[in-house]
Amino acid sequence: MRIGVVAAEAAFASFARSIDFDEVAAGDLDFEGSIGAADWPVFRLVLDTLAAPAGQGDTRTLDERRADALNDLARICLAAKNTR
Repeated sequence: MRIGVVAAEAAFASFARSIDFDEVAAGDLDFEGSIGAADWPVFRLVLDTLAAPAGQGDTRTLDERRADALNDLARICLAAKNTR
């Protein structure tokens, strides 16, 4: 299943509105955020779509795939912004 850029941007914007970053080590960040109940279904759909296993050999846990999916989501939004 492919997600649209508009859905990705909406999901990321919802997450980014309430995110706090803390530096935990040189170059490493810890972050915490919240998403409202109205925004959660779209965010979860986008995140879980991006976090789908990359084939039978994908041994990452769901948490690891979701972390990678957040990176992918940010890249999708940045790429979309740079093409406008």
